[in-house]
Amino acid sequence: QVQLTESGGGLVQAGGSLRLSCVAGGSVLSIDDMAWYRQAPGKQREFVASITESGDTNYADSVKGRFTISRDNARDTMYLQMNSLKVGDTAVYRCNAFGTDLYTGYMHVQEYWGQGTQVTVST
Repeated sequence: QVQLTESGGGLVQAGGSLRLSCVAGGSVLSIDDMAWYRQAPGKQREFVASITESGDTNYADSVKGRFTISRDNARDTMYLQMNSLKVGDTAVYRCNAFGTDLYTGYMHVQEYWGQGTQVTVST
């Protein structure tokens, strides 16, 4: 199976920065589109940013100009550089990816989710 593992979360003051990472491991055959989502307490999960295999990116309006998504295809790794963090960015950030695994092959694209990493921004 394919597992997504996030890291890089933590506690930071407003205006600070954090860099999240998401690594795809296990029986990875290919990783296609990847994305970050977040969910704050009492709120629905929301889209943050996405990146295609070729590097095309998309951002939620709330993070444009502050967050940058990138990926290293050779390492099956995605990053989220978060600058100028606000208290409202506090949430659990989860990695999402579409891909295939060695056992089911290229024709069977599946969706994967990581467990999440907590980001807390204080005043």
